[in-house]
Amino acid sequence: MQVILISGLSGSGKSIALNVLEDSGFYCVDNLPAQLLPNITGFLDQAGHTRIAISVDVRSGDQISQLPDIIEHLKAQGLDLRLLFLEAKTDTLVKRFSETRRRHPLSNDRLTLKECIQIERDLLEPISALGHRIDTSDLNANSLRTWIKDFVGFDRSRLTLLFQSFGFKHGIPLDADFVFDVRCLPNPHYDPLLRPLNGKDAAVAAFLESDASVRKMLGDIRHFVEDWLPCFIRDNRNYLTVALGCTGGQHRSVYFAEKLTAHFRTEGQQAMVRHRELS
Repeated sequence: MQVILISGLSGSGKSIALNVLEDSGFYCVDNLPAQLLPNITGFLDQAGHTRIAISVDVRSGDQISQLPDIIEHLKAQGLDLRLLFLEAKTDTLVKRFSETRRRHPLSNDRLTLKECIQIERDLLEPISALGHRIDTSDLNANSLRTWIKDFVGFDRSRLTLLFQSFGFKHGIPLDADFVFDVRCLPNPHYDPLLRPLNGKDAAVAAFLESDASVRKMLGDIRHFVEDWLPCFIRDNRNYLTVALGCTGGQHRSVYFAEKLTAHFRTEGQQAMVRHRELS
């Protein structure tokens, strides 16, 4: 039985993720109290369900603190369980709650919305490190749906390398394990012919590849990931996110993410690419 556990901050897109998994054939359970996780997985296993998605978050109350131990116990029993943790910047969450006029699960007469979000973030911090994190701050719903489908589709027994391009002016991704800054390299943005293009276009690639500093930095990053990847595999990591950032997230970072993904795929590594600002 395959179990995908969805957790994260309120307003970060957990409902969208659950809907995508339901459309993909998963039996979905929303807002399950953490303590009931062993019971429901056992019950659904006996009922013949082989693909299950369960949402567990701060609505479980004090029980949420038990979730790491429960996950460890279920994995020790041989259950194929993966955690997907969604998060977003505080200002983004405040804006989403304002737009939807929804009430935060921790809200009361004494706490502001920002205080509720920070308390929730602190409560869920021990859980966020247990699974694959996705920062939904700058994602629209369609992009998030695509990323969730990618998450489900990869071989669960192997580590997946994720190369993500982004623009520093829009903020650093919260879900990155490593962040590389390529803003010191020549910028195609200042060429009027290249400005409308992005790092996936041949003309931009040719412009960047003609510069020795670009080639050297690309090689240095590739060697760094190659050198340390075995350590993360031995640590039983399922996902490793490498973020490449330039100013706007259109040219240099996109080029680097594409080239690194192509290289590691040819080496037989399970690799995927995301372009945050192109979505």
